[in-house]
Amino acid sequence: MNAAVNTSTAQRSASYYTASLNDTTQYPTLKGTVKVDVAIIGGGFTGVASAVELAERGLKVAVVETNRIGWGASGRNGGQVTGSLSGDEAMRKQMREKLGDDVDDFIWQLRWRGHQIIEQRIARYGIECDLKHGHLHAAMKASHMKELQAFEAEAQRRGMGDQVQLLDRDAVSKHLQSPLYIGALKNLRNLHLHPLNLCLGEARAAHSLGALIFENSEVLEIVHGDHPAVVTAQGRIEAKQILLAGDVYHKLEKRQLKGKIFPAMGGIVTTAPLGELAAQINPQDLAVYDCRFVLDYYRMTADGRLLFGGGANYSGRDSRDIAGELRPCIERTFPALKGVPLEFQWSCAMGIVVNRIPQLGKLSDNVWYCQGYSGHGIATSHIMGEIMAEALTGTLEKFDTFAGCKHIKVPMGDVLGNPLLAAGMWYYQMLEKLR
Repeated sequence: MNAAVNTSTAQRSASYYTASLNDTTQYPTLKGTVKVDVAIIGGGFTGVASAVELAERGLKVAVVETNRIGWGASGRNGGQVTGSLSGDEAMRKQMREKLGDDVDDFIWQLRWRGHQIIEQRIARYGIECDLKHGHLHAAMKASHMKELQAFEAEAQRRGMGDQVQLLDRDAVSKHLQSPLYIGALKNLRNLHLHPLNLCLGEARAAHSLGALIFENSEVLEIVHGDHPAVVTAQGRIEAKQILLAGDVYHKLEKRQLKGKIFPAMGGIVTTAPLGELAAQINPQDLAVYDCRFVLDYYRMTADGRLLFGGGANYSGRDSRDIAGELRPCIERTFPALKGVPLEFQWSCAMGIVVNRIPQLGKLSDNVWYCQGYSGHGIATSHIMGEIMAEALTGTLEKFDTFAGCKHIKVPMGDVLGNPLLAAGMWYYQMLEKLR
């Protein structure tokens, strides 16, 4: 089922992204002692984006990654960059006390900031990552259409009228050869891209600015105090400040972080190249996801494959047969693809926060953390990378806004966290049938 990949990239997931990456650079393992201004733990989007931001501000940065750059969710996700900010309603409630009537403007601007950062960075550093514009948020029932109408009205009011368009069933049929949807919101500001190539391109950009990058270097300990440090099996990074940016993949600082974030496993497949069928089923080459709580999402790759994901598993355990689970969804969405070969399948662990608000905070005076994007990581990680860089260089306004949010910490998190998430999603799936 999974096609072979080059041996130089075999340490990464055997995915379509790994098989089509642009950069096979292997960064060294940390050995000996290194001294920098900021040590960043985690070589995904949060870590790499923060490294670029800090290096652009003139700081000496080191990124240390257990596996390879982009090894986790940053290099395995659906590749969609959308303004559907996770936890926006919870943010609005909690942040209103601090921001007052400005909270709505703050959240609206936040929705699109990640798009701006990504597009500017791709242009500035010449990153090749199959960047495309255009997205459909697709409705499957009348209640979904009401939500899309409300969002379109807000976008119109805020001057995005030339970038959004509400489509009825007939109009959707001109964009997708699918019987599923009764309407959609077309959004030309939203993006889709090859996330692993973006992450690797940003790592290359950070490195060109003087950042040190270390792979295959698991952090065993964070040293707090007046002289903070990051310790690995073969080395040590001494820094003025440390940023823990490992999201759901690390097991560090359990006393403060355990029970705050949990893994949900998403499955993704890609078909064989579809040839003329690609333009037939998706003539405008749009990314798509639907309005359900547990949704399907898909887009076309640069070489004309359908990349399709969905059915998040909140148990925290991988599916044994991702292709078997997603094939019926593909064929239901696009009957013309019945029996199409599926050449790649892989899983993606997403860091889920109970209230869906990204978690930003400090573990001690000079050790910071940033995590928890609940399935909206590409755009959000870049927003948070900018906020963390601002905070580490003395501008704390946005950081304090997020750090002031209250989060649920589940006792016995490793035991109870995922069962509670699964129960919560069952509840929302029941609500989906009623709305």
